[in-house]
Amino acid sequence: MFPPGTLYSPSQFAKMYPSCQCCGQNFDPEPGYYFGAMFISYAISTALFVAAWIALSFLLEEVTLLLITAVIILIVLGLLPINFRLSRVLWIHIFIDYEGPCNRIQKK
Repeated sequence: MFPPGTLYSPSQFAKMYPSCQCCGQNFDPEPGYYFGAMFISYAISTALFVAAWIALSFLLEEVTLLLITAVIILIVLGLLPINFRLSRVLWIHIFIDYEGPCNRIQKK
C-alpha cells in the first residue's frame, strides 16, 4: 500500500500507491474513505498511552504530569508514521478481503 523508503520521511509517510500493484484494487475507493481509520488510530494511541503510564508507574516512584506528558508526546511523534499506516491497513482490511500473495491472484 505504501512506497518503500517513505516511512520516516516527514513529507511522504502518508503517500500511498493509487492501487494494488498485484490485483489492481483501488486504495482510495471514495472521498473520505479513511475517516474511520482515525478511530482505529485513536484506539492504538490510547493503548500506547495506558501502556506508557503503567510502565512509568512500575519504574518510578512518582509519576508527574510533566513526565507523563513528555513521554506521551515522544511516543506519539515517534510512532506517528507507524500508527497512521497501521490504522489505514486495518481499516481497509475490514472492508476488502486479502486475496493472497501476488503470484496467486489474477490482475483485475
